[in-house]
Amino acid sequence: MNSLFVAAVINSTFRYSTPILFAALGSLYCTQCNVFNVALEGQMLAASFAAIVANYYTHSVLIASLAAVAAGMLVALLVAVFQITLGVRDMVVGTSVNLLVQSATSFLMQVIFGTRGTIQGNGMKALPKFSLKIGGLDFLNRMFESLSILDYLGYITAILIFIYLFKTVRGFHLRSVGISFEAAKSLGIKSEKVQFNSIIVSGVLCALGGLAQCMGIVTVFVENMTAGRGFIAMGAASMAGAHPIAAIFSSLFFGATISLSKTLQTYINSYFTESFPYFCTVIAMTIFGIIMMIRKKRALLSKAI
Repeated sequence: MNSLFVAAVINSTFRYSTPILFAALGSLYCTQCNVFNVALEGQMLAASFAAIVANYYTHSVLIASLAAVAAGMLVALLVAVFQITLGVRDMVVGTSVNLLVQSATSFLMQVIFGTRGTIQGNGMKALPKFSLKIGGLDFLNRMFESLSILDYLGYITAILIFIYLFKTVRGFHLRSVGISFEAAKSLGIKSEKVQFNSIIVSGVLCALGGLAQCMGIVTVFVENMTAGRGFIAMGAASMAGAHPIAAIFSSLFFGATISLSKTLQTYINSYFTESFPYFCTVIAMTIFGIIMMIRKKRALLSKAI
């Protein structure tokens, strides 16, 4: 197999991993303070749609980016109000919001653009792309060719979240809420506020994932274009044990499955290849669940002895 072909697959893995990584970081940030945010998909999709609408009319990457973040935060605010303030069950809120955003974006496509399906063209701008040149090493040059600014920012964000959660007082407060809500509250920590804010932060992170989805590789919006990326991100965060650095590797794994599915479309029926990432998600989560069950049983046995 041609080495440059392998480098191209790795390059596309980086691209496809970015939306998953940002959403996984949003998921684990909530998990650290004992909030289960199921609405990652809706936050990403709303951000993608808002970015494309802003891009379509302004031709500005900056305005499109701000619109994406605003939309992600707005959906997150809705989730936070219902889930934290009103105490509605997380699965009910998340599922409802995901369905609401999916329907709303389809409806607004028809209202704003008079069409359904796909929005592209009209001089819309893509995210700035950078290529790292490492001497005469063609393999590495191809690996890091034309990656968007968000492809690099995702890894930086993961490191910054790690530092915040595990090396700062505020991060300790956030994790203490996840360990014991009432105990943290008794120490003067505003537990409800911490959980509320965690969902807003998750909205911003998911918005960046949605922005990478619609303007990272190609500048286009397709109905329901996130296509389960939010749920894959939840799996990536779970496999990472809600740890930001581990989330990088789990996101790269799922990004690789998407990259391989696109590559294999040349040789295998697309009906199979399109399901490949989701099949891998189910298998990976099953194996992860079995490993965790074995570890728990061993821990209980060791305590009993």
